[in-house]
Amino acid sequence: MDEIRWGIIGCGDVTEVKSGPAFGKVNNSRLVAVMRRDGAKAADYAKRHQVPKWFDDATQLINDPEVNAIYIATPPLQHEAYTIEALKAGKPVYVEKPMTLDATSAQRMIDAANELNVKLCIAHYRRAQPMFLKIKELLSAHIIGDIRLVRLKMLQSPNTSLIAKTANNWRIDPAISGGGLFHDLAPHQLDLMTYYFGAVKNAIGIATRQQEDTEVADLVAGNILFENGVVFSGNWCFSVAPKDEADICSIYGSTGHIDFPVFGNKITVTTSQLTEEYTFEPLQHVQQPMIEKVVDYFLGIGPNPCSGEDALITTKLMDDFTIKTNTS
Repeated sequence: MDEIRWGIIGCGDVTEVKSGPAFGKVNNSRLVAVMRRDGAKAADYAKRHQVPKWFDDATQLINDPEVNAIYIATPPLQHEAYTIEALKAGKPVYVEKPMTLDATSAQRMIDAANELNVKLCIAHYRRAQPMFLKIKELLSAHIIGDIRLVRLKMLQSPNTSLIAKTANNWRIDPAISGGGLFHDLAPHQLDLMTYYFGAVKNAIGIATRQQEDTEVADLVAGNILFENGVVFSGNWCFSVAPKDEADICSIYGSTGHIDFPVFGNKITVTTSQLTEEYTFEPLQHVQQPMIEKVVDYFLGIGPNPCSGEDALITTKLMDDFTIKTNTS
């Protein structure tokens, strides 16, 4: 294989700018087919993005001989079935976050990839973005000394602009999303924590529904003790007033702290000697740096930028925080 020829299953809103166009901008990569159950919308997407083929059936896309890699961008409910079908067809898979509905489902996906010996990557794409790589560099350089504590606060109003608006609002249907807005946003944040701090020793949380007109928890609190002794404490609430919205993560060390928003573009480093800011230009396609790494991995010239095993850790944390019993 010397070129990745992508097929997208689920060419919805998330693929319009964040990911879809990037498949054609990365070296040795082309987008050759898209699929959506609404054939008219699939055809419209293909026309607007100059994609040669479109389908309204995922199996037809998976089995198209021109397609040699699959990107799954459906709601989480379909991730497991489509992933396993593509793996059985011998085609490597890149799956949107969250990986799937719960850790039991995630483990089945991992087992299938291992048994079939086909590559699997998960779209925790902040791992590849310059801003978050800079934070990892600062931590490795001990700019703030030995890491002690991480505090994360994600407070959003019910109509937060961070969530893409869709006709049926599937993100607050637990049968489709696995939970509520926590399950849509927290994977980015929790994956960064495991990327920075490694193995989890213990995790515990609480989740509650404070709005009457929702089926899912709109407030989640969680704590993690990492094997290296770092302690994480996070709070997510999706029912605050717009003026109280906040997105801040603070990493405290023995000689200072680092502050940054997970959905923003500025890092602030504060120590007794200095206060320094790093500002990053917004990316046109937020997944492009990750897609570059995925392409290299699929071509056999780079490591897996985020394995199923990596994403399983994040999925287990979400289950722990929301007290989810895995029965799927």
